[in-house]
Amino acid sequence: MIPVNDLRRSFELFQDEYEEAALSVLRSGWYVLGNEVNSFETEFATSLGGSCECAGVANGLDAIMLGLKAAGIGEGDEVIVQANGYIATMLGILQCGAVPVFVEPDAYYQLDAAGIEKAVTERTKAVLVTHLYGQATRMDEILAVCDQNGLLLFEDCAQSHFAAYKGTNTGLFGTAGFFSFYPTKNLGAFGDAGAVVSKDSELIRKVKVLRNYGSDRRYHNIETGFNMRLDELQAGLLRVKLKHMPEILKNREEIAKRYLAGISNPAVSLPAIAADCTHTWYQFIIRVDKQAAFREFLKERGVATDISWEVPPYLQPCMVERFGYKTGDFPVTEELCAHIVTLPMMDYMDEAEIDTVIRAVNAYRS
Repeated sequence: MIPVNDLRRSFELFQDEYEEAALSVLRSGWYVLGNEVNSFETEFATSLGGSCECAGVANGLDAIMLGLKAAGIGEGDEVIVQANGYIATMLGILQCGAVPVFVEPDAYYQLDAAGIEKAVTERTKAVLVTHLYGQATRMDEILAVCDQNGLLLFEDCAQSHFAAYKGTNTGLFGTAGFFSFYPTKNLGAFGDAGAVVSKDSELIRKVKVLRNYGSDRRYHNIETGFNMRLDELQAGLLRVKLKHMPEILKNREEIAKRYLAGISNPAVSLPAIAADCTHTWYQFIIRVDKQAAFREFLKERGVATDISWEVPPYLQPCMVERFGYKTGDFPVTEELCAHIVTLPMMDYMDEAEIDTVIRAVNAYRS
C-alpha cells in the first residue's frame, strides 16, 4: 500500500545527520532553552527573511495562543477566520478568551477576502489567515480590508512553510505568523514543536516570557505565564531538516508536477494555484463527487488516501455546544469537506509509486 505520508522516509533521507544531532544534544547535558533553541530561532527567522524574529514554542496551538495573547487579543474580542480551517486555529483563539468568527474560503481553499468586511463588528479585533495545504493566500485584498477597518492581521502558517505571495514568505505579512512543526509538516520535527515569528521585537519578547512561566529571567516572573517551550532536542533535529528544505520542497514539487501532468480523469478536479502565490505541497488535494467510493477504489489498487477533514471546525461538538452552529451555516466549506481527498504526498516518492497513483486515479469512474 502506498501511504499518504511516510515519516520514516523523511528520517532516512538524512538519517546520519539526525542521529548525530540527537546525540550532540544528549551529550551536551543542557536540555531546555539552550543553544539549539537559540540557534534554530535565528536560523529559521533568517531563512524566512524580512528581518523577523522567532520564538520557539512547544507546538503550533501554543504558537497561536501565545502570539495572540502577546499582541493583546483577549476576552470578548472577535477574530475572523476561514470556516474550512483546522480546529487548532479556533482553539488558540478561544484559549485567549476571544471568539472565532467564520467566513467562507475562496476557489483556492484560502480565506476569501470578500467575506471579511461582512463579518466585521464593533468587537472585531483581528483577522487570522490560514494558508492551507501548502499554498500561500492572496494577501493584498486582505491587507487592504484590515487597514480600512483597523484590524490586526495574523497568519497560521502550520501548512505553509516557505510558501510565498509576491515573493514574501507566509508569516511576514501581519503582526505575527504562527508555525507548527508537527512531524507531518514539510518542516517537521520528531514530536511536537512550534514557533511564533514577527517583525515586532517586543511581541517576540513577550512570547518568550509567556512560554517560560512568565519569567524574564530566572526566578523572576512578571506574567502569569505557561510552560510552552520548544525542546532542545526538537530544535536540534529541526536545524538539520531546515538545512535540507530546498531539496525537500523540490521533491514535493516534482511529485505535484507529475500528478498535475498525468492525472486526466474528468471526474477529478485538480488543485489550482493562484496568481502570485507559490505552493509547497504540504498536501495534494483533489475533489471528487463520490468521496467514499473514490477512496475505496484507490485502496483496492494499493493507494491510501485521506480527508482533510470530514467535519469542519464549527460543527465539532465543542463548537456546536458553545455557539450553536448547525449544518448549512457555511455551505462552501461543507461542500469541500464532502468532496476533497488527499493523495499520497511526502518528502520522497519513487517513479513507480507516482505512476501507480496516477493510473489508479485515472482508472476511477464515478
